[in-house]
Amino acid sequence: MSELSHVDGEGRARMVDVSAKSDTTRIAVAAGELLTTAEVVALVRADDMPKADVLSTARIAGIAGAKKTSELIPLCHQLALSSVKVEFGFTDTSITIEATAKTKGPTGVEMEALTAVAVAGLTLHDMVKAVDPAATLNGVRLLTKEGGKHGHWVRPESDAGQADSSGHADKAHESGSASGHAASDAKHQPSQSFTEANSPSAVVLVASTGAAAGTRIDTTGPVLAEWLAGLGFSVRGPLVYADADIAVGLADALRLEPALVISTGGTGASPTDATPEATLAVLTRELPGVAEAIRQRGTAKFPLAALSRGVAGLAGRSVVVNLPGSPGGVKDGIAVLEPLLDHLLAQVAGGGNHDNN
Repeated sequence: MSELSHVDGEGRARMVDVSAKSDTTRIAVAAGELLTTAEVVALVRADDMPKADVLSTARIAGIAGAKKTSELIPLCHQLALSSVKVEFGFTDTSITIEATAKTKGPTGVEMEALTAVAVAGLTLHDMVKAVDPAATLNGVRLLTKEGGKHGHWVRPESDAGQADSSGHADKAHESGSASGHAASDAKHQPSQSFTEANSPSAVVLVASTGAAAGTRIDTTGPVLAEWLAGLGFSVRGPLVYADADIAVGLADALRLEPALVISTGGTGASPTDATPEATLAVLTRELPGVAEAIRQRGTAKFPLAALSRGVAGLAGRSVVVNLPGSPGGVKDGIAVLEPLLDHLLAQVAGGGNHDNN
């Protein structure tokens, strides 16, 4: 039986000595959910709460909470956090929260990610309590962690739908588009291609060192999230990762086996462009015709589009498509993918075959 690391041989609380551990890159992802009313969800999505800028305030609070974890939880180590990201999504009657914490050091960042979720959720509660004082923060839990001697850990699937005892399933990754783009998603209704009962899941992934560092604003991810939401997909993201971390980003995007992952950026010939290589490493089958059709459409208007090395294929039952990190490249990708998606996803699910395919 495993021992509790924060309890010594005499049963007293202790701070674990990590001085002998090696420094490794460590990443933890946590999630939670504020259960509220449909009215509150609509107001937050429309940015029309009495306390304005709800999501931005909660995001900043979550990041600040992660940085203060060692002051709030007495046996936690002080960590030099490399990054903290807090994202939000929506169901009909909840606001979902996901936090990713990253560091390079001798101990993990699970508590920092969990604290970010908890503080962001409590801030949401404070922001919406004037409309719904009965809102409930539920299901604060660790989803994944990377690094250290235990390597990669993913929450068992049997636990995923039982995060809160009141019977609410795990919806943290079944929401509409995240963060500040939620309001624009509210304007879109699902197309007739999909009903709410069989709404497929999609993840938008952005490879951009500048956007990850906050030195530039990505415009491609929100466009894709809005487009997919308009088609009736349940969208997670945009998830923004630096080019050097895109393999971690892909693992994050694929961990819940979505029907579709679309990435933008990192497809060129620059030494830092690594999206195609990271994608090929996870593909089980390629779809070269899809990638080539996107390239050809771009090249017809802009010859330099031929330099894009984006690939497409299947990672298990998830369709993965790389798009260039430019508005024009995303527009070309949308034009190629939209007439293909219904049939492609049906084929991957085991149906939709035609004699001429």
